[in-house]
Amino acid sequence: MSNTSEFKRHRRLRSSASMRSLVRETKISTDDFIYPLFILEGTNVKNEVPSMPGVFQVTLDRLEEELKEIHDLGIKAIMLFGVPNDKDEEGTGAFIAEGIVQQATRKVKAVYPEILVVADTCLCEYTSHGHCGLIHNHDVDNDASLPLLAKTAVSQAEAGADIIAPSNMMDGFVTVIRHALDEAGYTNIPIMSYAVKYASAFYGPFRDAADSTPQFGDRKTYQMDPANRQEALREAESDVAEGADFLIVKPALSYLDIVRDVKNNTNVPVVAYNVSGEYSMVKAAALNGWINEKELVMEKLTSMKRAGADLIITYFAKDVAKWLNEK
Repeated sequence: MSNTSEFKRHRRLRSSASMRSLVRETKISTDDFIYPLFILEGTNVKNEVPSMPGVFQVTLDRLEEELKEIHDLGIKAIMLFGVPNDKDEEGTGAFIAEGIVQQATRKVKAVYPEILVVADTCLCEYTSHGHCGLIHNHDVDNDASLPLLAKTAVSQAEAGADIIAPSNMMDGFVTVIRHALDEAGYTNIPIMSYAVKYASAFYGPFRDAADSTPQFGDRKTYQMDPANRQEALREAESDVAEGADFLIVKPALSYLDIVRDVKNNTNVPVVAYNVSGEYSMVKAAALNGWINEKELVMEKLTSMKRAGADLIITYFAKDVAKWLNEK
């Protein structure tokens, strides 16, 4: 060509691995991750979740070995989910002092106090019907459920949780929990609200891990319609006004537009939840040799940060930490 000044040479900044790293706009580190853990009642049990290869349910006496690996990999935060033996209509196991998450929280703080404990605050793993609140007339009673959720949050804070993460999607849950925490003296405990939580088909493997499948109906009357975008902003704005310190968007991969919308329209940290179905699809394809797991996972998590996520809840946290440490 006679006149090469007529076009831009963008490839100059892609000429080598070092050059690409130098100008890379979005980077992943272990500081970005919150790793979910499923705590099982019983003794000496470590069960791999069949639909989530590499993810385990562990009993309290096996928790320390899991925590050591997490700590040694440089992962700084975990999210605790309880899998109790006994369930009832009210989800009593969620808020009693000797609940499985409360016991696990105390255990974490005793052996690795520097690990941040994010306590999932919901009733679904503890109710006999599998829904996230009290049932009246075959429906989830929003307002009657709020006091139990507040009670759960306070009990988790009392056990030593660093962050309360309510996932129930009841209207008003942030303000009720904030008031309850403040009245109990936990004014400095932040709320990581599942502000934007869609009624998604991507949750299937999680319900195996947490034993939380609804025994009737579904959760579409309280979780959001996947077709809706503006509703996500209304939910996010409400939770910030009620006192949320972080906002979770769940799921992440099919909702990156929502992650960006929430980031652009709020001024609190945004958390993307890379959910179980997103994890299991990749693991299944990798086990069949159909994809390069490492490259695909890194691309996927990078897309979540690029979309605006400040933090990522992901079951890939340990895998990615190992890959990063290899570098």
